[in-house]
Amino acid sequence: MLARYRTLRREGEREIVIKKSRFIGYGKPVTSEEEAVAFVEAIRKKHWDATHNCYAYVIGERDEIQKSSDDGEPSGTAGRPILEVIKAQQLKDTAIVVTRYFGGIMLGAGGLIRAYTEGAVQAIEASEPIERVLRRKVSVEVDYTWYGKIENELRSRGWHVGDTVFTDRVTVVCLPEDGEAERFIAWMTDLTQGRATITPGEAEYYDF
Repeated sequence: MLARYRTLRREGEREIVIKKSRFIGYGKPVTSEEEAVAFVEAIRKKHWDATHNCYAYVIGERDEIQKSSDDGEPSGTAGRPILEVIKAQQLKDTAIVVTRYFGGIMLGAGGLIRAYTEGAVQAIEASEPIERVLRRKVSVEVDYTWYGKIENELRSRGWHVGDTVFTDRVTVVCLPEDGEAERFIAWMTDLTQGRATITPGEAEYYDF
């Protein structure tokens, strides 16, 4: 699993007008090619009367799946520019569709490339790019006498913390990056002089 990667937070859309042509950019985070294709088809159905519905998507930890379509625009003027925007912003598991309603003014190849590039940029901004970081849950259970010290040390050293549960003891759920988990556990064991019950959990992605 990747230690961290960039993707989109949610599905979003934004419209721009260039020389009377409407370009509507749509972005969505996807986890499979099937999901990406379904997203493209949904936009095509929504905009069945559009002049073009051009798209691109990138899927996989190492961008194993990369597809793009000009949907009738001159070759290389729509789908490829959209794909290049996704790659330039280092986004993974991302699908973008840019719908065009022709406004009567020809843009030329260079104009089309710029328009679809801008449509993709707007779609990504509307969908909120985020970084997902792989973190491991580490539960630290201590007596109340240790809680103040632990809280201060965690804050001062910048460790991420999730929930804190107060029962007969205090359990602080810490979220070190997965690659830092062993170092964190060793540090916490030393900090609490071995008096904490430390339980490592699963590694999960968290959005930042």
